[in-house]
Amino acid sequence: MNDTKSLPELPDRLSCNPRSPHHVEEVFEHNIGIKINGKERTDVEEYCISEGWIKIPSPKALDRRGQPLLITLKGKVEAFYC
Repeated sequence: MNDTKSLPELPDRLSCNPRSPHHVEEVFEHNIGIKINGKERTDVEEYCISEGWIKIPSPKALDRRGQPLLITLKGKVEAFYC
């Protein structure tokens, strides 16, 4: 079992992209859950709790580097360890 005392604190803003300045490697060593407006999402690429948004990848559209375009959804964001 994971000990909650050993888990790092979840930041206000977090990104899955390692090139982002908001990427924190220690957090990704554990399972993270994200809820927006009470509904759990499993496809979140980036979130910000204080500004109330998440970014999810577009199912088909790609940018010029071949990465999926990110769609912003707004609402009440909650981050937690699973």
